[in-house]
Amino acid sequence: MFKYLRLILAVPLMLLAVSCSTQQQAGATPGTDPELEAKARAALQQLVNTAPRTPQLQQRAKAVLVFPDILKVGFIAGAQGGKGVMFGPDGTVLGYYSARAVSWGLQAGGQTFSEAMFLMTDEAVNYLNSSDGWSVGVGPSVVVVDQGMGKSMTTTTLKDDVYAFIFGQQGLMAGLGVQGQKITKYTP
Repeated sequence: MFKYLRLILAVPLMLLAVSCSTQQQAGATPGTDPELEAKARAALQQLVNTAPRTPQLQQRAKAVLVFPDILKVGFIAGAQGGKGVMFGPDGTVLGYYSARAVSWGLQAGGQTFSEAMFLMTDEAVNYLNSSDGWSVGVGPSVVVVDQGMGKSMTTTTLKDDVYAFIFGQQGLMAGLGVQGQKITKYTP
């Protein structure tokens, strides 16, 4: 019994320790993270290469928020977290963000994945920048795009504020759980 309790408590603590690392790049400009930016650009390119309609979506988006490496672990209680970059329509960096979530339910395992959120309206971008963290499910409407929808999207069907893609999954996470994700802005 105590072995399982320790494991349940260790998972969120391990994720917290990993997500709170404060290493600064040697020679990096203060307030930037070139390594994270490069990973985010590579992840976005991977999505563009595998989902045929994403270039059209990217052209219409006001901003694209990319989390290249989100780590998710859990055993009954779970947690996930990662850091990302928001790019403007011209590819400039608009800011750095962290995504955190907790979950509970019948679940076990661990995985990493990438997430890209295409913010289609100025209101969605403003909400993310002006709120004290954006809890997904509160505020702008978010549509998670699966492969079938990703192939059938057209410029006339794009009516929602945010389109989210989950891709590049590695590892195994099984179960049923309830989860909420919160995205907040930070300065590297």
